[in-house]
Amino acid sequence: MFASKKTRVSLFIGFILCIALGMYLFNQSPETKHNEQGSSTASKKFEKAKVLQVISEDLTRDSERGGLYNGSQEIEIKILSGEHKGEVHKITNNVSVYLNVIAKKGQTIIVNIDSADPKYYLVSVYSYYRAPLMAAMVLLFFCVLWWIGGKKGLKSVLGIIFTFACIIYLFIPMLYRGYSPVFASVLIVILTTCVTLLLLNGWSARSWAAILGTVCGVLISGVLAYVFGSLVHISGYNTAEVDVLITISDETGLQLGGMLFAGILLSSLGAIIDVGISIAASVHEVYMTNPKLTQRELFASGINVGRDMMGTMANTLILALTGTTLASLMILYAIRASFNQLANMNMVTIEVVQGITGCFGVVLTVPIVAFISSRIIPNFEKKAAIAAAKETLQLHIHEEQQTITP
Repeated sequence: MFASKKTRVSLFIGFILCIALGMYLFNQSPETKHNEQGSSTASKKFEKAKVLQVISEDLTRDSERGGLYNGSQEIEIKILSGEHKGEVHKITNNVSVYLNVIAKKGQTIIVNIDSADPKYYLVSVYSYYRAPLMAAMVLLFFCVLWWIGGKKGLKSVLGIIFTFACIIYLFIPMLYRGYSPVFASVLIVILTTCVTLLLLNGWSARSWAAILGTVCGVLISGVLAYVFGSLVHISGYNTAEVDVLITISDETGLQLGGMLFAGILLSSLGAIIDVGISIAASVHEVYMTNPKLTQRELFASGINVGRDMMGTMANTLILALTGTTLASLMILYAIRASFNQLANMNMVTIEVVQGITGCFGVVLTVPIVAFISSRIIPNFEKKAAIAAAKETLQLHIHEEQQTITP
């Protein structure tokens, strides 16, 4: 803990490189396939294409549906990627409420190449080419984060990239290869929490207090989700996408039952890590202001700060869940679902369990982090002060020796 800054930085960089190497090697391993039914030449590929010209169009504006269009277009396109790159096709673009892509000359779009075999295929319009704009949005956010946050903003960007890489290159491949969803989610929680907090706050007592408290809070949330889920008889088999996931599970060994609880662990991490570092930082600041405070007084100060955060963080989780299920809620409201139907349907039960267990994790993280911080921070700061005093004394001795030596 009290190694030199250069040593700590080297260890941290080595830790990140080991994780990156592990993810690379893990993704190089072959994926196990179960219950293979033989190969098929049918496939769907989505490629970029450029609209060379709009030959004709018959479109009608629907003012009742937000100004969307209905009708069709005859367009000429040139495929820009894939095995059919360079080919020119004349296709019909059917425009409706469900597929409202209006092609314009010179525009880049995404087309669906649906083939029964290599010789026969059908090209149709799939969507707008949105990837560059989304990349620009992300880049703009990173720039603003760096501009406003300075050095910490840049570290936040690196933390976000690391979290995204862990989810894409470790968490999802682990689930696909048949690993336990709960084990995979716990691993991701530990890795992302450690790297994010150490990046933002360095190798300090408040970082470790927040890390330990956050991991404990997320694990409590997961345990409660499992217990409540068992009591109300819900699991990954009750999710809306269960039909597709069962097919994937039969082919890959995906453990579908635990996916619901893995999702709850990850969804609650954001709010819990925010509470954890806020409490640890508050206790640290209080101690630095008045080092004579006892552990009991430091614990009380952490609880007092946490009480102001509990309600807002719990609201954050509830509002986030409401936002993700807004379309479903509107449907339920429109059909005037009865209380018995509403309170006992799978979707509502899952959202309630997810929201409540996440709130439990947020609330219980407050006393956990306050307790850990009140024990770790005073000891760390005292040892750090002693180490700094010894280093200063050795420096003075060295300077005096150089002065005496002719």
